[in-house]
Amino acid sequence: MKKYFFLLLGVALVFSACSDDDNQIKNGETPQLLAGSEAIAQHFMWQAMNLWYFWQGDVADLADDRFSSDAAYTKFLEATSNPEAFFYQICNKHEEIYGDNAVDRFSFAYEDYEDLVSNLSGVSKSNGLEFNLMYKYSTGNEIFGYVLYVLPDSNASGADIVRGEMFTRVNGVQLTDSNYISLLFGANDTYTLGMAHIENGDFVNDAKEVTLTKVANQVENPILVAKTLDVNGTKVAYLMYNRFLSSFDEQLNQAFAQFKVEGATELVLDMRYNPGGNVNTSRLLASMIYGTHTDEVYIKQRWNDKVQAQLTNEFLTDYFANTTGTTSINALNLSRVFVLATNDSASASELVMNGLVPHMEVIHIGETTRGKNEFSITLVDDPDNNFAYNSNREDKINPNNSWGLQPLVGRNENAAGFSDYTSGLVPDIELVEDITNLGILGEMDEPLLARALLEISGESAKMDFTVEMPAEPFTSSRLQTPMRDNMYLDKPLDLQIQ
Repeated sequence: MKKYFFLLLGVALVFSACSDDDNQIKNGETPQLLAGSEAIAQHFMWQAMNLWYFWQGDVADLADDRFSSDAAYTKFLEATSNPEAFFYQICNKHEEIYGDNAVDRFSFAYEDYEDLVSNLSGVSKSNGLEFNLMYKYSTGNEIFGYVLYVLPDSNASGADIVRGEMFTRVNGVQLTDSNYISLLFGANDTYTLGMAHIENGDFVNDAKEVTLTKVANQVENPILVAKTLDVNGTKVAYLMYNRFLSSFDEQLNQAFAQFKVEGATELVLDMRYNPGGNVNTSRLLASMIYGTHTDEVYIKQRWNDKVQAQLTNEFLTDYFANTTGTTSINALNLSRVFVLATNDSASASELVMNGLVPHMEVIHIGETTRGKNEFSITLVDDPDNNFAYNSNREDKINPNNSWGLQPLVGRNENAAGFSDYTSGLVPDIELVEDITNLGILGEMDEPLLARALLEISGESAKMDFTVEMPAEPFTSSRLQTPMRDNMYLDKPLDLQIQ
């Protein structure tokens, strides 16, 4: 049954033009853009953020009574001609402006909402190579990249490049913290990587070069590895899961069906590189792990005060699921789960961990996670739908404004009411990846997996877990996409203003 949720804001948020420069804004009215102004994108951004932004009540420039007249409002919008700069200006101490002192580290604006929507569904222009970038030395600006994995059926999958390899140059130019954006993520779809290796503690450039080309409409299957291991007679399911994409929910459920067939009684969930994604997919994954307990709370949403009071408890609460929406959930019904997570693990990855904690034992191996505990929705210039993107309303979006927003609009708390992990989730067993020994994902001697299997078997360590060169990346190929480390809500937002 289709449900409708009503926002009783008193006035419709519609785009209109006022010709009276002295028009005074009465109490409860929404400021409007004066006729002839070119600040169309800024107008959309302010209206959308005034309604949805999680910190709306804390940002003076987004206050309902911020402007006394439409003329004052229009002047404010026009004062910042760059829409993206305007967006970060009205975010709550955004990192784009405030750096490490930011409250909001994750909201962003994107000039082409269609491209944004495609990326959120796992479709992008990509060569299929996923890598991290790190400084070569403790001083200086030279950086290097190391390969995390290669997407199957991608351009990189046909090239001579594998996990653990390093590169220092692009098109013959040494990578630095000032040129990597243009060299690796710029307009050129084809580039050549200059490979390197470490010898006697320093980098040595190799003659080997690898040329890669980004291809449009590359689809990522987030299930990189799904297999069952035999650990001294115990069947251990291993899942390397790299994005929360609803388009692969059925494949995810099928992987758990196979785990069940193979008799898995333990699970190692590898989300070390998973930056997040769809909230509902996180609920389905949690249900596959813990069970189809539809009477038990997985998470609850917390929106800004303007929105929170107008949403039903039914809408705000997510319970564990017994179906993907198409097929019955294949649940392992475990009492504990081993999670491999690092600083590259964010948003929906952290949500699964936090959502499961009140119900089962979660043994976190790796590093402290990113600390992204807010969710977002996609906003476009469709005022009659309260700016919420709906694929069925493409023809209603303002054709003169292609900007899309992905702002933080709420937080998810677990059944115990906990959501305060902005500093990240701290591991129970700390183990950082070693760049000189990344191992093969899914193999029992890969260090992080081996550490989890050690806990499961209860045996004493037969492997040296000493880290020679700890992975300390400052960014990754995954964070340089529109999807980034986003956690987005996938509930129908059929809101109607009365």
